[in-house]
This record gives sequence, C-alpha cells and structure tokens, in this order.
Amino acid sequence: MPGVRNVISTLDAQGREVMGPGVLLYHYADPNILNGSLITVESNHFCVLKSRGAILNVYDTGQFQLETPDRPLFGSMQRSFYGGQSPWQYEVIYINRSKSVIKCRGTALSREMAELAYEVDYYIHVETKEDALKLVQHMPVAGHSVNANEINDYAAPVVEQAVNQIVQVTPLEQVNEKIHEISELVAGHLQDFLAVYGITLNDVKVLISPKDERMRELLSLRAFGMTEQEAMRAYLALKLADKGMAVAVNALLGEPLQVALLPSNLYGDISQLGFGNASGNASDRR
Repeated sequence: MPGVRNVISTLDAQGREVMGPGVLLYHYADPNILNGSLITVESNHFCVLKSRGAILNVYDTGQFQLETPDRPLFGSMQRSFYGGQSPWQYEVIYINRSKSVIKCRGTALSREMAELAYEVDYYIHVETKEDALKLVQHMPVAGHSVNANEINDYAAPVVEQAVNQIVQVTPLEQVNEKIHEISELVAGHLQDFLAVYGITLNDVKVLISPKDERMRELLSLRAFGMTEQEAMRAYLALKLADKGMAVAVNALLGEPLQVALLPSNLYGDISQLGFGNASGNASDRR
C-alpha cells in the first residue's frame, strides 16, 4: 500500500514470497512508490532502484530508506516545472541470486542423419550487484517478472548449435562416447552468451539418446558386443518372443525354419510371419 513509510518487499498481500524457484527477476508492481518508503532486500536477492528510466542504486541485503536524490526541489519550483506532481517516479526491481535450474530439450542429427533427442540441464545464478545491473539493462521484461523459461528462450538456440557442432560429425554409435566433449562445448557457449545478461553458469548436464525407440533397442543390443547382424537377429527374436511365437529361437540363432518338422499347432504362428501356404505345402509333402 502506498504511504509515507510503506515497506517495499517481495512478499504479496498474504505474506507469500513471489520470487520462488525459477523466478529470476521481479518488478515491484505498485507504481506509487513514495519518497521515504523502506526497501527490504532479502539475503538471496539484489534490488535495483530506477527513476524515469535511469538507474539510481543497486542494493544488497538489508533495509533501505528511499530518498529523493534532489531534496531542494519543492514548493513553487515543483508546481511550476511539474504541475504540482512529484518529479520522481520510482521502479523497484528485485533480482534472485539463488541458483535456478533450466531444462532445454531439442533434436540433433547424427552423421548418418539419424534423429537424436537431447536434454540439457543447466544451473545458473546472479553473482554480484554488477551482474544484477546487467540483467536489468539487457533482459527485456514482459509484465512484472522474468522466469527460467524466458531465459531458455534466449539460450536454447545456443545449446542447439553447440550440440549439433559435434553430433553432426559423429557416428550414431559413438555419440555417447563424446558426451563429455559435448558438455564442455555447451558449457563454454552458454557461459559466453549468458554473461552478457549478468548470469553465471554453474553446471551443465547433457543426455543424448536416439529419438526412435527401435534404434535405442538396437544400440542397446550392440552395447553387449554384438555385430550389426547379431543385433538385428536378437531384436527380431525379442519381438517374436513378445508375441509368444516359438520361431523366435530360429530368428535368434539365424537358423532356417524347418516347416515340415513343426507340429501342426504352430502353423498359425508361421502364417503370421508371411508363410500362409506353409501348411498346405507340408501336407503335400506328406
């Protein structure tokens, strides 16, 4: 509430903290901030004071009284130059200095043009008052706050470019062998980009996997030391076994299917594999 000694803080009317996890910047919503108000800054916040677009001060932890920079401007001069209105219109902007985690997802292509899905978790925070000033100066604010998702809107293209820089020249099976190199490249590009906004990058975690489920299963089989042909046979055998088909063993061993030696109750299974006339041929041979 506006008043001569009203207290400005990040608590709402119900006493709840408005700068929860993921909120990097909060613009105090009351436009009627008066001279003499008390600005409260919590231990995990910075506070930037602006007036008519100009930055007046950056506060660390504590409680501070807001004072008009030019006190002698009163009486007839104020009425003459400002029509009786106070010349100072203040803005109070809070910056969260606690760590926030942001998740970035996207798609990359391997050297064989196979689709890969990547997930990048990166942890950020605002380190100093100078960094808080950079964030206020360079980050556009829509409404009264800036959250982690809005930061990611700017950073996502940087992450995508860094991931693809290595993945696109790497064979599909070797992508995870280069995960450390990819993580370092992403971290380097992100830190350079976020530093413009006064944001410090703490850590980056990268996870990459084939987007196609079938490809993931085949690569898992290859990880057991199988050749490409053995992995394909094992994959086919698993799918046949899931359907309860006895021919799964033949697929795993790579052995030909001996139709004449099969019991009659398996002819239905054989027909599902595309040998619809196997029963008739077996009868002819008998």
